[in-house]
Amino acid sequence: MYGIFMECWVALKLYGGNGVLLLMFLAAAIYIVASEKDIKKKIVLGILPLVILAGFLFPVTKIVYVALFDDGSDTYYRILWLIPMYVVIGYGACKAVMNFKKDAVRRGMLALILLIIAVTGSFVYANQYMSKAENLYHIPQNVIDICDVIAPEDGEPRVRAAFPSELVHFVRQYDTDILMPYGREMVVTQWDYYNAVYEVMEKPETIDATALLEATRQTKCHYIVLADSRKIDGNLVDMGLDAIANIDGYTIYEDPMVEK
Repeated sequence: MYGIFMECWVALKLYGGNGVLLLMFLAAAIYIVASEKDIKKKIVLGILPLVILAGFLFPVTKIVYVALFDDGSDTYYRILWLIPMYVVIGYGACKAVMNFKKDAVRRGMLALILLIIAVTGSFVYANQYMSKAENLYHIPQNVIDICDVIAPEDGEPRVRAAFPSELVHFVRQYDTDILMPYGREMVVTQWDYYNAVYEVMEKPETIDATALLEATRQTKCHYIVLADSRKIDGNLVDMGLDAIANIDGYTIYEDPMVEK
């Protein structure tokens, strides 16, 4: 049980980032429980979030969750999505600020709280996946162009394609008929999952072409998309694949050995 508790504790720490968010949430929730007179608000914004958090850390909860869902061990952290952390923090902060009688003190406390919230987060526009919109979908145009080449026609079965890690975030947003052997769960390094295609396609400096084909064929990938700048120790065309298109520095290979 202790080992399961520690797994839950580590998942909570990863979810909470630098820890300040969790401390602010706990302080706000406890303050709401202690000071809120409206019983509905006390339950929804104070008691219930704390109960969910305690339940998340309770080992039996994880045992039951994993038993009910096939991918339970990978998705258990999503229980934390049920906790409205920022709503609790916002309401608790506003309630605390309004307890001060002087306007100057209220404004000063509000500014301090906003500053604390700001420094505990990250500037969203500094994210490597943020860029100026190129189309109505707000995803890179090269992803759309690549997907349009390999996407199945209406009524045809879905296809599976291996994409470079810098593109996987966007493929599912554009076309759910294109499946991938790995997605965002591999790009977020803190989750530390294993995937055979990712291990061959992304981790080494130079791709082992034979190992790549073995992995993609095992996972039924009909297409492989590689950046032209990516080093690979063999020629995929000489190994039986067809280079069907080159779009914005990415070559699309079709593997006739894998059925659509």
